[in-house]
Amino acid sequence: MKSISMTETVTLPLDEASDISLRILLNTGLSAAQAESVSEVIVAAQRDECHSHGLYRLIGCAYSVNIGSINKTASPKVVDLSPVIVKVDADFGFSSYAYEKGISLAVEKARRQGLAALAINNCYHFSALWAEIEPLAENGLAAFALTPSHSWVAPAGGTKPLFGTNPIAFAWPRTDDHPFVFDFATSATARGEIELHGRAGKKIAPGLAVDQQGQPTVDPAEALQGAMLTFGGHKGSALSAMVELLAGPLIGDMLSMESKAFDQERGAAPCHGELIVIFDPSVFLGDKLGFNLSRAEMLFESILGQGARLPSQRRYAARLTSVTNGVTIPKRLFDDLLQLLPNEHGSFGRVTQTI
Repeated sequence: MKSISMTETVTLPLDEASDISLRILLNTGLSAAQAESVSEVIVAAQRDECHSHGLYRLIGCAYSVNIGSINKTASPKVVDLSPVIVKVDADFGFSSYAYEKGISLAVEKARRQGLAALAINNCYHFSALWAEIEPLAENGLAAFALTPSHSWVAPAGGTKPLFGTNPIAFAWPRTDDHPFVFDFATSATARGEIELHGRAGKKIAPGLAVDQQGQPTVDPAEALQGAMLTFGGHKGSALSAMVELLAGPLIGDMLSMESKAFDQERGAAPCHGELIVIFDPSVFLGDKLGFNLSRAEMLFESILGQGARLPSQRRYAARLTSVTNGVTIPKRLFDDLLQLLPNEHGSFGRVTQTI
């Protein structure tokens, strides 16, 4: 007789998800300002059903704080480096807090000069990049962001970890719709996705990783011990190297292999740099702004007209659903999160079962 497996899930209203997230971070001793900035991007990712960067990330963030890697009372230092460059020393705190401290000056420079760069140094990074650039596009700006991580990914033709997952994100403003946003790792998948497959007891797809002997594997545990692969072979590998250079040596911060060595096998979030470049189309285009934004819309309409979808359409749809129905996570993850709360954590969410 074939057995039927039943998986329990927990659904949380967004305000409860935010409450749990913030309380977990505060329980680590993280400063209130830093905890709020981290919680905001985690809950935003969960709201948009970016599960690998959502509430699951609280486990790694709390661990990184608890082992002493994160500066709990980090005080980012903003440096007005040039007419178009802002640098922020994150003081070995989380990147999201440093971003909040530096982004307004970077935007001011972009509005004045047409473009600007925000370079963040000495930050611990854990979040999806779209959460940082989507708000810029909502305010009429274009932007891209990139960051290395730990050396988990082999270069094309290699079998040993060298690159980070090295994500790239881009956002473009739209007048009457959500911004056009993409955010993807230059690895064939996000490391968090492999970890989530491992937690769920599922195999990963072929072509994502090799084991420690350099042989292809679909076992998440072997993949995490071996090396992930870049997407698109040599093309993804070249883009990954570009991210290493622009968000590493260019801004005076660590390569992924240096970040991994800096961690000393503690398993904390990666510590390195981040680069965000902002463009103001109104400065580039002047009175031709409206005409050229309409030309961009022609491109988007042509994509949709072929039955294709734009990046982030799924996220925006999930966002609407989450606002009404809340967010749903595996009960195992929910139980793990409760263990990170103070002893008197109260009652949250509703449990459902799916076959």
